[in-house]
Amino acid sequence: MQHTRRTLSTAVLALALGGLFAGCSSTKLDEAPVESRNVPADGTAAGAGTGAGGSGTAQSNVATVDLSKQGAGAADGLLSQRVVYFDFDSFVVKDEYRPMLEAHAKVLSANRSKRMMLEGHTDERGGREYNLALGQKRAEAVLRSMVLLGVQDNQLEAVSFGEEKPAVPSSDEAAWAKNRRVELKDK
Repeated sequence: MQHTRRTLSTAVLALALGGLFAGCSSTKLDEAPVESRNVPADGTAAGAGTGAGGSGTAQSNVATVDLSKQGAGAADGLLSQRVVYFDFDSFVVKDEYRPMLEAHAKVLSANRSKRMMLEGHTDERGGREYNLALGQKRAEAVLRSMVLLGVQDNQLEAVSFGEEKPAVPSSDEAAWAKNRRVELKDK
């Protein structure tokens, strides 16, 4: 009787383990669902997504910038821009600065010996330590953006001056807006 119970228990355990391993089997690559995104040569997304839960193709919201199509004048204009401005108490890089950062990233990626200093600044509101930390966060946010665009970490250095070097030495909203910035400087 004990032998039958042991055999039955072993059989049940074997079936359970077999079912467990069968459920964990891997899917063959040619059977896995794959999303297809067709992008025409002009860079616009094909089709229109219908939002969450709907049907249709997914559409990317990322705008592409092709500097080769814009001509040298446009690229030179972007490269002459060297300041990223921030909202009050924020270190989020705004989308409007993406083309400028992409242009600088392209130059740095093409010339790995070129270096750039990213100087973070704040307005005068807040304590000295807070502003130094906020300026550093702003500089590092620009650094991360450029690294994501292909620049090597060792080509960039993020430093903070906090409120110590205002672009506009005044105490009104217009001056504060100009002082909340990161300046891109060649090393």
